[in-house]
Amino acid sequence: MMKRSGNGTFFYNLRKYKHLYLLILPGFVYFIVFHYIPMFGVVISFQNFQPFSGLQKMIFQPEWVGLKHFQTFFNSFYFNRLLTNTLLISGYKLLFGFPAAIVLALMINEVTHNGFKRMVQTISYLPHFLSWVIITGMLVTMLAQTTGPINTIITAFGGTPVAFLGETGYFRSILVASDMWAKVGWGSILYLAALSGINPALYESARMDGANRLQQAIHISLPGISNIITITLVLSVGDILNAGFEQVVLLYSPVVYSVGDIIDTYVYREGLLNSNFSYAAAIGMFKNVVGLLFLLVTNYAVKRMGKEGIW
Repeated sequence: MMKRSGNGTFFYNLRKYKHLYLLILPGFVYFIVFHYIPMFGVVISFQNFQPFSGLQKMIFQPEWVGLKHFQTFFNSFYFNRLLTNTLLISGYKLLFGFPAAIVLALMINEVTHNGFKRMVQTISYLPHFLSWVIITGMLVTMLAQTTGPINTIITAFGGTPVAFLGETGYFRSILVASDMWAKVGWGSILYLAALSGINPALYESARMDGANRLQQAIHISLPGISNIITITLVLSVGDILNAGFEQVVLLYSPVVYSVGDIIDTYVYREGLLNSNFSYAAAIGMFKNVVGLLFLLVTNYAVKRMGKEGIW
């Protein structure tokens, strides 16, 4: 039987699995159009980009400024505050939200009543399908200082109404708690799918040896989904500088900038509101490069831990 060349094998597979390739075509086109082609725009980070100066100034004879915008950002008053707020908010979400999805999946997996199990899954998934506009609207209504139900209860017990969204001590906690509520159910789907692939005989053997539900979860369920946990952890750490632009920009105000202003909201104000396009692009590029470094370092650390038997 003759062996096909590399190109021959590719076209043979393309013809053989053409329907499967057609299924992935929309996603492929989406990433090309909205993720790869716009990457050309990163060059304005090194220019003094003026969108209304004509094609000659914009494309053919741009004003190159090198690393000026990066230096301006690094030396600005906002750099330390933005980086600290972004890492803290995203880190808190990762610290509390990541294990919460695993715990919820383990708890749902232990439910034996199918009707109750489906009800719990539906309720926990529902917030994922609500936009942040709706969720933040609910939060603003609930936490309103004068008419909100939370402050109404506080007042009924003789307390003083609290401006939760205007207090620096509460703002980050509200962001983390609402993010967990919105994402924990949807995040548990992947772990539930992995748990369904574990051999039931392992649980039966453990029960025969006297293991209770908690011991089964620790010694069978968690090791059985450890690969999925590792992958999602690496991807989550790589995304650590994305602290939730929509959520923050809809909830924050100048009063809580000191604890709530993140890189993405600053880019939004500088790029769209103040029309500093090159400066905003430079900040966005810095954020993406740092995120890539986090991803590479975490991936390397996980591989080393796996080789040494720690993970």
